Amino acid sequence: MILKKKRWHCLSGQEPTEMDLKIMAFEKKGKLVPTRNLIKTPEQIEGIRRAGVVNTGCLDAVASAIHVGMNTQEIDDICMQYCKDHNAIPACLNYEGFPKSVCTSINEVVCHGIPKKEDVLQEGDIVNVDMTCIVDGYYADASRMFIIGKTTPEKEKLVRVTKECLEKGMEAAKPYSFVGDIGHAIQKHAEKNGYGVVRDLCGHGVGLDFHEEPEVTHYGYRGTGMLLVPGMVFTIEPMINQGTWKVFIDSEDPYGWEVITGDELPSAQWEHTFVMTEEGLEILTY
Repeated sequence: MILKKKRWHCLSGQEPTEMDLKIMAFEKKGKLVPTRNLIKTPEQIEGIRRAGVVNTGCLDAVASAIHVGMNTQEIDDICMQYCKDHNAIPACLNYEGFPKSVCTSINEVVCHGIPKKEDVLQEGDIVNVDMTCIVDGYYADASRMFIIGKTTPEKEKLVRVTKECLEKGMEAAKPYSFVGDIGHAIQKHAEKNGYGVVRDLCGHGVGLDFHEEPEVTHYGYRGTGMLLVPGMVFTIEPMINQGTWKVFIDSEDPYGWEVITGDELPSAQWEHTFVMTEEGLEILTY
């Protein structure tokens, strides 16, 4: 008989807390629970919160400058300078070969768009700017959509509904709910509007590293995935496509990073970093 190793362990020499007992009860029922190292301390949460303030300020700086005719390398320059001015490190820079400090994904580029001088923002474009800052060793991650000038009603709706998907996911995330509850709420809203939910990429734990457990999928079923426990820090970042949910990486991309919609119709994404509390989610980045 092979005994399954337990993921949750009580602190040695201490009586189980109410939280311990709840988590152990879920694990006994066969649910996937976090390990203790995924529960951030108050000091760690405060550090992630400080990183979130810088990350939000960086995206605010982009928001105040972005315009028709701007190239995406200029966006990267703004983010790099903001990090330098605020003693932060851009997590994307040189991460597994990524060459820039921020991701800039235009129209049909789902995510991981690489800033370039030749990528000039045109009237009607939609662009996602995805930034992760490291401050004193703590990580915070967020992305925003920007509409350049006046765009089509179709693109405008896609951007709006994608933000609503993030909000639906937030509403579904309660203490002792599951990652699948988030995905179910997002998928239901996206598909009601005729959109595809990207399955190849997901949200993730964050805070002490760029990517931690759990994987936060944006589709799925209630009651599945990892149990969400107070003290966990993670992103929700739905990538919603106007058409198919399928994606590909351009074979001509020299870095192998830019993810594109399978039918080359537009895509949108919004992202926050959250900490789960006893009362629900607290947003740490905007």
